[in-house]
Amino acid sequence: MILHFYIARRFLRSFMIVLAVFVAILLPIDLAEQLRAIGHTDAGLTAAFNLALLNLPGSLYRMLPLFVILATLVLFLSLARTSELVVIRGSGRSALRSAMSPVIVAIGIGVLGLLVINPLVAATERQFETSMSRYQTGENRTLSVSGEGLWLRQGSQFGQTVIRANRSNSDGTSLFSASFFVFDPEGQVQSRIDADAAVLTDNAWLLTDVKVWPLGQANPEAEATLHESFTLPSTLTRDQIRDSFGHPSTVPIYELPGFIAQLREAGFAALQHRAWFMAELANPLLLAAMVLIGASFTMRHTRFGKTGMMVLFALLLGFGVYFLRNFALVLGETGQLPVAVAAWTPPLAAILLSLGFLLHTEDG
Repeated sequence: MILHFYIARRFLRSFMIVLAVFVAILLPIDLAEQLRAIGHTDAGLTAAFNLALLNLPGSLYRMLPLFVILATLVLFLSLARTSELVVIRGSGRSALRSAMSPVIVAIGIGVLGLLVINPLVAATERQFETSMSRYQTGENRTLSVSGEGLWLRQGSQFGQTVIRANRSNSDGTSLFSASFFVFDPEGQVQSRIDADAAVLTDNAWLLTDVKVWPLGQANPEAEATLHESFTLPSTLTRDQIRDSFGHPSTVPIYELPGFIAQLREAGFAALQHRAWFMAELANPLLLAAMVLIGASFTMRHTRFGKTGMMVLFALLLGFGVYFLRNFALVLGETGQLPVAVAAWTPPLAAILLSLGFLLHTEDG
């Protein structure tokens, strides 16, 4: 048990060193990127630094699998260099048993990331997107889905329009049972427009079976008009509606199942959010796979030689699994693979592959 705690403590220390190194590398790079992104505005260095700080947790969280495999390599290479691995193996411990301590720590990091870090990252990324939108454009577009249906806001310097619909098609360009509330630049409501259906075209919503209430009048119902069709100017596009959802990482893991249910009730497929949710649940297994991959190539004495080649193989396989998982998630988000298969297959396959290699090396 003491030996397990010793190896676990060494692994955790290696992980913290790798994390600190990447923070020192990523923060200046991100600061330069934010300065470039908002350089055309009046925002200065302080605003760019705040944006970089808000963006950093999400970047680090997405790179956790790479940190884990690098920490594993640092751990076992240092144990091999000091001949501690020889002593551990000489005491009768198998390679698989020795690797269990960092595997458990990695799973713990994954669970901690899922339950604690994920909601923090969601909050910082939401704030980052809001701040970046404020710096980059004067328009304000937001989309939300609740139990009351789909809510969409479009606006510019000429005023804003708030849109509510019971449901929509998969990309939000066709709305059903929609209401449009038109506001002037001072925030005063001008009119309400109800339509059985609304279709987004270039620079306009095409409404059918429409009733318009001029809310600025003393008796809006008496002044209301009926139209078979009606055209309402719009600054929205299909891509802007899709991007208004933001990345699923902006939704805390605790709220994601309910948000997915609301999206599906509103008519959206929610494939991206479902794939992200499954991937988050599978993340502890992915971290465990990274430890086993690193251990299977580096749990050997340095006198055997070819250490650099083994490290290279471990890094290549680890990066390959990481990008294969991301590629599978893309297939899941586009509906070409079931989201459960896309999220769970790469880490499970990596664990089985690394276990097979580790057992083969152990038994010869």
